[in-house]
Amino acid sequence: MATRSKIYFVLEYVKGGELFNKVAKGKLKEDVARRYFQQLINAVEFCHSRGVYHRDLKPENLLLDENGDLKISDFGLSALAESKRQDGLLHTTCGTPAYVAPEVISRKGYDGAKADIWSCGVILFVLMAGYLPFHDSNLMEMYRKIAKADFKCPCWFPSDVRRLLSRILDPNPTTRISIAKIMENPWFGKGLDKGVIRNGEGTQEIDQPDMNEVFSSPDTDMTEERQMRKLTNLNAFDIISLSAGFDLSGLFEETDQKREARFISGKSAATIISKLEDVARFLKLKVKKNDHGVLIMEGTKLGRKGVLAIDAEIFEVTPSFHLVEIKKTNGDTLEYQKLWNQGIRPALKDIVWAWQGEQQQQQQSSPCC
Repeated sequence: MATRSKIYFVLEYVKGGELFNKVAKGKLKEDVARRYFQQLINAVEFCHSRGVYHRDLKPENLLLDENGDLKISDFGLSALAESKRQDGLLHTTCGTPAYVAPEVISRKGYDGAKADIWSCGVILFVLMAGYLPFHDSNLMEMYRKIAKADFKCPCWFPSDVRRLLSRILDPNPTTRISIAKIMENPWFGKGLDKGVIRNGEGTQEIDQPDMNEVFSSPDTDMTEERQMRKLTNLNAFDIISLSAGFDLSGLFEETDQKREARFISGKSAATIISKLEDVARFLKLKVKKNDHGVLIMEGTKLGRKGVLAIDAEIFEVTPSFHLVEIKKTNGDTLEYQKLWNQGIRPALKDIVWAWQGEQQQQQQSSPCC
């Protein structure tokens, strides 16, 4: 929620605090540790089914509600499936050293799901032992231990827990156990909450309506709907960062020449794309799309600083409104400005509801009474 002077965030209040506070007092009983681990695995599986990889799982980021049930928090380092590169892997080195998977440290790319599973294994060890499996005052020595999975289970660990941990804390991500296999493990299944229905693939959810269908108008064309689902959705943080008042580009740009523009449109994604393609053809620009749905318009002649290239990306704010970002990605800025002012911008007037930033500028320049 927001007023003219403040932005308010309303968050769920989790009364039980961090799971870390319980572990800090010492190891947990086997049944208690297993219950938390069951909830952790089910929650992580749900995240992965939505294409979300946490990448910083640790007891400090696991909260407990008033019933003592576990909730995963702090998704600040999480990645979405779209973050993967062409090799299908994530490449950002992040996480908390003692809980991070060996392949993340190696910087050769990693599977986000497999990396999260490793962290879950470290958490299980901590819950039952009361201390970390990989610990050393020398960070590089600790990384060496992680890379080789050099750890020892204490004598009170049951044999089935030892076997499960050896499969989770497998330094080879290709042979590391999957979440589906963890859920099939006999030790994991003991005392499992019957309210959680599981199948071979993980947690089975209660049927919920497709939110795209709920908010789409009844007469939406199916082809257009499929196209809209490919668009990047904007969350509240994205929208705030796009606001003119939060634009920090002036701190870094050497000139006043703008290289990008944004506008809101009430037209459908298909209509916007069609219009952009028509404009590009009229201006004798080549048009193509990349794998992420970005429309790329390129000149046919070599300019002062190479061939002019312009990207147009459509973001879904709501099913009825789209934000379109157009920016120069190559070529001379002055050539781009001339093409923009004399060709592209005037031709888009039929689909533009409002240009970003212009309303604020008008309000600032208008005289007060």
